[in-house]
This record gives sequence, structure tokens and C-alpha cells, in this order.
Amino acid sequence: MPSIFSKIIEGGIPAHIVHQNEDFIAFLDIMPLAKGHTLIVPKKEVDYIFDMESAEYSKLWSYAQEVAKAMKSVIPCKKIGIAVIGLEVPHAHIHLVPMNEVSDLNFERKRVQAEATELSQVAELIKNAI
Repeated sequence: MPSIFSKIIEGGIPAHIVHQNEDFIAFLDIMPLAKGHTLIVPKKEVDYIFDMESAEYSKLWSYAQEVAKAMKSVIPCKKIGIAVIGLEVPHAHIHLVPMNEVSDLNFERKRVQAEATELSQVAELIKNAI
């Protein structure tokens, strides 16, 4: 059964896409932990990140690095935090979260309901930085 991420990849569900290539897509989380919270997703459906083929797994992390560097250049923060949780959506993905404190990467805290206009503006900033 296709995940919500597969539906975004196919264009069936709108998303604030910051970048994509043949293998991966990066888009903003609509319930972010912080402004700019971005998801890095392989276009090929794989539920568990460690089930990915080694070459694809390595390429996923290189792609995440490229996006994280662009995010860091346009979003005021100390670092871009990384999390791989994989319980909420059955499709491998990496969370890139701008952070200033360790608690900024706490997925148990209340998430922000981001406005569509703000998401569009942030997506455009990151897109232009890549």
C-alpha cells in the first residue's frame, strides 16, 4: 500500500518541495518541530531505512547533507539536527531539523502548525540555496 510520502512523490498530495532528483525528494514537514523542518525521502518505497541497499543508503545521506547545508545557510540556527524514527510513516525518511538547543530535536514535544504561506517562503529560501 502506498505511503503518504509515495503520494507526495507522485504529485497526488501537495507538498512544499525544496528539492528533488531522480532518487530522492526533500520537502517541508507540515507539522514541524522548528521552522524549516525538512524530510528527506527516497522515491523508492522502503519501510525501514536499514533495509535500503547499501549504495542507495549512502546516496540518501549524501543528499541529506546537501539539503542540510542549504538549510543552514538560510535558516538562523546553530546546527541542523538529524533524526531517523520511522514509526509514523512506513516509508524510510530522515528528519532535518534546524536547532539551537538539544530540546529542539525532541519529537515528544508539541509540534507547530505551520501556515501555508510561511512554508512556501521557507521552501523557496532553501530551494534557492541548493
